[in-house]
Amino acid sequence: MTDWRVPLTDIEISEQDVQAVLDCLESGWLTMGPRTQAFEQALADYVGSPHAVTVSSGTAALHLACLAAGLGPGDEVIVPAFTFVASASAARYVGAEPVLCDVRSPLDFNIDPDDVARRITRRTRAVVAVHFCGYPAAVLALRELCDEHGLVLIEDCAQAIGARIDDTGRRVGTVGELGAFSFFSKKQLCVGEGGMVTTADEALAGRVRLLRSHAMTSSTWDRHRGHDPAYDVVDVGFNFRLDEPRAALGMSRLQRLQDGIAARRATVRAYRERLHDVPGVEVPFDDEAVERSSHFAFAVLLEDRQTRDRFREELKSKGIQTTWYPALHTFSDYRGYAPADGLPHALETADRHCALPLSSTMDETAVDTVVEVVREVVGA
Repeated sequence: MTDWRVPLTDIEISEQDVQAVLDCLESGWLTMGPRTQAFEQALADYVGSPHAVTVSSGTAALHLACLAAGLGPGDEVIVPAFTFVASASAARYVGAEPVLCDVRSPLDFNIDPDDVARRITRRTRAVVAVHFCGYPAAVLALRELCDEHGLVLIEDCAQAIGARIDDTGRRVGTVGELGAFSFFSKKQLCVGEGGMVTTADEALAGRVRLLRSHAMTSSTWDRHRGHDPAYDVVDVGFNFRLDEPRAALGMSRLQRLQDGIAARRATVRAYRERLHDVPGVEVPFDDEAVERSSHFAFAVLLEDRQTRDRFREELKSKGIQTTWYPALHTFSDYRGYAPADGLPHALETADRHCALPLSSTMDETAVDTVVEVVREVVGA
């Protein structure tokens, strides 16, 4: 589908996936209904959460998580500066103010609990812990910190479905009051667009379910079946529903999610083995983190931004697709959120990192090709 020698990612749609969507289309029911309900139950079982509520995107999941948590004007929400912008935008959607904090280091670029603690004020109401690139953040330490200060912990699991927090097998999205997931096309479980909110709190789950569909007290499917012929609107809600074809696709792909994560992990191990001795290239995280991650992306670190940019251009010229994430406070609309004491680790990580190709379909030949080009480019 592209001219890349090795694309950044790839999506494999099986005949089973196609048939699941065709069956849905032929059923004549395309809006939120029985397939959505089945998908939600399967997701709850997979994550290990009592409640899973599907929505139209990962951004919608973060938005509704903030609303369900009761965040609003005058509140502060601590968010890592090294993340995708939706992590911080969700706080702004509800009128709260994102407070940017640092990450631990370029070698462990998840949110730093010590910096979170330094940025708590009397207005702080919540912390958004991003499991970036599929690597679990230190949510157990953040849970203790949030409990100590009476704060809500929201897990941004958009890149990390299936990642494990500890050796017990507990998965991301089960430590915070709320977890937000994405099913965007590049994600490990992809349906094109989609997301979900997880929670152990029945009242929070009910709030998310209400607000995702115009705050109506009954659904179209309920009325179709003859239940609740009338309905009320009890709040300002949104059209954040997931449709039935995407639920059908998600249900089909969920059966292969663990195999896909295992394939990604094997590719990451191969990368790490082949790149560990390449001069000028550092590989973040350690072996233990690799085993717990669900591997949305594989990042390497170069010496500085100039070197990284030149590295990316040379890989591009040889057909290897890459990407990177800017620090939030370098965006025009977020410069005013940069704290006076700076965010040195987030900025350094953003400047030095480069994400190499990674997908569940990537084979040894593709890994060897990328590594060969990387060695050639850096002169190893």
